[in-house]
Amino acid sequence: MSRRGTTEEKTAKSDPIYRNRLVNMLVNRILKHGKKSLAYQIIYRALKKIQQKTEKNPLSVLRQAIRGVTPDIAVKARRVGGSTHQVPIEIGSAQGKHLPFVGY
Repeated sequence: MSRRGTTEEKTAKSDPIYRNRLVNMLVNRILKHGKKSLAYQIIYRALKKIQQKTEKNPLSVLRQAIRGVTPDIAVKARRVGGSTHQVPIEIGSAQGKHLPFVGY
């Protein structure tokens, strides 16, 4: 047991224009070589195109798209007898956002 104090749970900061944590998480995911300003430009340009083409709130479209690709279940290795089996377990929405997306 550790003698140190417990750490505070960090909350994601919100982005400067939309004031949304989901946009900031997406910016941090597409970040390349520490160029955060370039990542913000890419995201804001994409959100502006979504606004023009669909005439809907781009944040709701983004939220719906991320909810569509967020996994509901994950597999975990369980040892049964002498062999290892992959057992599916249900995961929460917060944990699903942090899992890497594995394409088809």
